[in-house]
Amino acid sequence: VFCKQSKCYVLFGSKKQTDLMIKWKTQLMNVLNSKQGKNIGWSDVGSSILKKIYDSYVNVYDNYEIFNGLDNMYPVYYPKCVNEFIEKPYDNYKNIVREYQPLVVLVNSVYKKLENKTEKEILEGNMPINYFINNTTINELSTLNLIDLKKSFYVLIYYNDKLIYASSKEEPKTTQVDVLVKNILSEFSELPSGIIGIGGGSIMDLAKAVSLMLTNEGSAADYQGWDLIKTKSIYHVGIPTISGTGAEVSRTCVLSGPVRKLGINSDYTTFDQVVLDPLLLDGVSKNQWFYTGMDCFIHCVESLEGTFLNDFSQSYGEKAYELCLEVYLEDNNLTVEEKNGKLMMASWHGGMSIAYSQVGVAHAMSYGLGFVLGTKHGIGNCIVFNYLEDYYPEGVAIFKKMVKKHGIDIPRGICSNLTEEQMETMINVALSLEPLWENALGKEWKNIMTREKVRAMYLKM
Repeated sequence: VFCKQSKCYVLFGSKKQTDLMIKWKTQLMNVLNSKQGKNIGWSDVGSSILKKIYDSYVNVYDNYEIFNGLDNMYPVYYPKCVNEFIEKPYDNYKNIVREYQPLVVLVNSVYKKLENKTEKEILEGNMPINYFINNTTINELSTLNLIDLKKSFYVLIYYNDKLIYASSKEEPKTTQVDVLVKNILSEFSELPSGIIGIGGGSIMDLAKAVSLMLTNEGSAADYQGWDLIKTKSIYHVGIPTISGTGAEVSRTCVLSGPVRKLGINSDYTTFDQVVLDPLLLDGVSKNQWFYTGMDCFIHCVESLEGTFLNDFSQSYGEKAYELCLEVYLEDNNLTVEEKNGKLMMASWHGGMSIAYSQVGVAHAMSYGLGFVLGTKHGIGNCIVFNYLEDYYPEGVAIFKKMVKKHGIDIPRGICSNLTEEQMETMINVALSLEPLWENALGKEWKNIMTREKVRAMYLKM
């Protein structure tokens, strides 16, 4: 919290309304009022006040951990970081590491020095920094592959946070959410300060669902539908590493439940904060890049051609549609990084468009594929949309041009060996999504989209 010898490097965290925070606020306001907001230094409102409180009311610090910031925050004076972390021999880490070291902050010059090195050169190097890389809990979960030392600024923190790896190989399930929530509640005596979802659409949806169910009783399956959530979620943040789903901005988190695949749609579902960084899209496979991008394109088509269209959804949808064409269809000289940036913005705008309106036929039928066959959402939309000329003729024509341009093989015949029970379940799931059909076909949609028509379309796939 504070240091000796007039210098102070502060790392401070606290719960609200503790005795310390109340005393700090009172004295801080006194300083602000006495100086009338002028010529106020950091120490005036920070370390000086904390030191005075410590000298007079030491007991208010009983529940705080106090450590020497200079030894932990910046164990190396910042102009010397390149020399100490990179240029000296590996054994120099012994002069940097501390007995109690909750985090290491590296200055920008270190990253500049590493930016032209490959990931392999960085991770397998013989520099003092490799000691810290190889001894982080994040590095042990190498499958996350989230930290690129060449491009990203990061802080490694060791405290009471919990890192949960959730596989995205399958669609998220209500039972999965229930287990995660139960484990968190049993492990900690208090609710988390927040949930951060880092990944694709499935991880975004899991993060949203867990944040909701930590404050709402029962199973996640009880809340599949529209506006069933009654209590505000805990604070939750989304950091997408793939773009197209719009999950980073939507008011739903789509889950497969015991009887259907359907989202928890509510005003409390949306993220409180979203971090968008196109650099996180590096390394996404070509097929995945296409499938999730087409999810965004289909969002736009279904929103712009739907009966729920309004000025808000139209403005967002048109922008997302334009960006999708720029990324996937037009011949231009965009770099990969530029395309990723535009795709990230398309995903955001597409998600905003359907937040103000709704999706349509492709999504309704894709949910059936996902529930029965476990088909991932992006590829499921592509499989369905490929056969929807009767409903979206212009959109499907453009879609097929993009498929051809990028040499993508859309799977076929996935419904050829369904049992009758599977087919009936698939039809039931699709037709249960009434708002989607009403947006696509109008209020009389039940007279238009019969079970026989849905069956016929599935059989084409």
